[in-house]
Amino acid sequence: MKANIETARAYLNKFWGFPQFRPMQEDIINELLNGGDVLAVLPTGSGKSLCYQVPAVMSDGVCLVVSPLVALMEDQVKGLEKRGIRALHLGGGMSRNETITAFDNLLFGNYKLVYASPEKLQSELVQEKLRQLPLSLIAIDEAHCISQWGHDFRPSYLKLSFLHEMFPEIPRIALTATATERVEKDVLVQLGLQNASTFRSSLFRNNLSIGLVRTQNYLGKVLQILREKTEPAIVYVGTRKDTIVYAQHLQQSGIPAGTYHGGLDSKERAQALESWLNESTKVMVATNAFGMGIDKANVRCVIHCHVPMSIESYIQEIGRAGRDEKPAFAYLLFHEQGMLETNELVKKSLADPVFCKRVYKHLNDYFHIAKREFRDSALTFDLFDFCKTYELPLRQTLSALGHLERDDILLFEVSPKRTSRVKIIEDSNALLQRTSEKSLSGNILQVLLRNYGGIHEQMVSIQESFIAAKTGVSRSEIIQELEILKKNNVLMYDKSAGLSELRFLVPREDDFVHRSTAKSIEARNKTKLTQLKSIRNYLENDRICRNRQLIAYFGEDDREDCGQCDVCRKKRIATNWPGYDMAAERIKNLLRFSRQLDFAEIRKQLELDGERLSKTLEMMVEKKWIRLNLQNKFELNE
Repeated sequence: MKANIETARAYLNKFWGFPQFRPMQEDIINELLNGGDVLAVLPTGSGKSLCYQVPAVMSDGVCLVVSPLVALMEDQVKGLEKRGIRALHLGGGMSRNETITAFDNLLFGNYKLVYASPEKLQSELVQEKLRQLPLSLIAIDEAHCISQWGHDFRPSYLKLSFLHEMFPEIPRIALTATATERVEKDVLVQLGLQNASTFRSSLFRNNLSIGLVRTQNYLGKVLQILREKTEPAIVYVGTRKDTIVYAQHLQQSGIPAGTYHGGLDSKERAQALESWLNESTKVMVATNAFGMGIDKANVRCVIHCHVPMSIESYIQEIGRAGRDEKPAFAYLLFHEQGMLETNELVKKSLADPVFCKRVYKHLNDYFHIAKREFRDSALTFDLFDFCKTYELPLRQTLSALGHLERDDILLFEVSPKRTSRVKIIEDSNALLQRTSEKSLSGNILQVLLRNYGGIHEQMVSIQESFIAAKTGVSRSEIIQELEILKKNNVLMYDKSAGLSELRFLVPREDDFVHRSTAKSIEARNKTKLTQLKSIRNYLENDRICRNRQLIAYFGEDDREDCGQCDVCRKKRIATNWPGYDMAAERIKNLLRFSRQLDFAEIRKQLELDGERLSKTLEMMVEKKWIRLNLQNKFELNE
């Protein structure tokens, strides 16, 4: 792939319209053009894709890109085709004939890039066809997924070492935005990239103002922030129900908002994303399902209304703001209860080795597999029914399945359409009448209304097995009754097309599995708790610049304060206004007498400058001297 960097700049200008590369892109591309391997750790929005797309366009062969997300791959292919660059995505649902046709096109159609998931590459047919391609480059995107110490571990990434064995002379590039020193070393070892040149760019974002806002009135604060920021924004919330609650609140306040979460089908997700990309809706209210591959340059604001489970997740999500390098803002709304909720969520999801052994034993019993027997076929699996049968907590069981998969004991594949979905469409008066009836349909509607938030507003995921358990009838009776309610226009019912699949990879040996997996399970659980502790430390540390705290987590500790985060602003206020302490004492005395007052009332009684008062109140809230209650009034935190 010998070529010079001047030619690369010409291609960059021709296809992407940029006259120059960004910092580090040029060095990375130059290394690849000279046949070297590369590990690139570059921040979100820094143009990682160009590092392999430009060399791919310059070459005579085809660049293989490994990526974990279908949406990300499809988006990349569309973007390349718009620029006149031929690219193709090997979809997971392709038939054998479709796969063969796709490789024929790659071989004879002047394609420059082919995208595939790591799971797709395990196919014998795909590997056979890959050998026939004139590969020019192998790019492994989101490479942190290969490390069990990373936050998005994917077991299938561990099997990508075969690519180097199959194509030892082809240069490779592994790319990620978030890798601690430990994850970086793991990526190099797992991919056999020990001789690769490592390029690590600073995660420091001087155009991103980061702020931690202590408040209990999340909805009010979100509204206040977004009224000031009129350009596109993302609001991250903790649950699917919250996406609906927050979006409705914003819409009622005149701010166009959409929702995005894992319960939407592919068409709904595409529509929600397109509406936000073309700015029909300015604000996307989303769970963390709104993740990798979201490429919009002018996002001005990212707001978190829940505590992320790791620094890695947080820095990726706020990295979606200000990709155009113009000023942008990231706010994390926080109160102590929020940290307790995240802490409880993580701890409830942890599956220790003993619990994993229990799940493994029950799985074999569930499928009637005897000791030392090996069942190598794919088995249809109803996770909810399994948990109900053996009285297992769902979240913890999912975690155990993840551990067993990571240790090559089994494969657990969730169906693309894994759950049924329902939306109630009947008017409230008629619905009230139905739910008061002593009938199966009335009982089902009561269960739906009590357990599935937002069911009036949009299709929500349900489990027929759960409703069956609540009503005391069989799953098939629930399905039959839901079909009747659908026919009578009481609700919309989209029945699941299939259940999950499970495949055992080893003969049944309960004690052996326990012994062979215990240490790795304990290590992964310890990593999760360490990540949780790191985010808690970040929330509690109001002495060190937020930007410096975040980049120090990834081993970068030679930066000065950013000067614009909430910690730096607080320091500036204290330095610039000697009267701060006196004003704070006056506010405390006033609140001791008046109990609770809003901003205007405090300003009127103390006759203070509005800007200084605002900064003083903000600092007092951060120090936990006072708090803002649900009535938007300040009160002493005593």
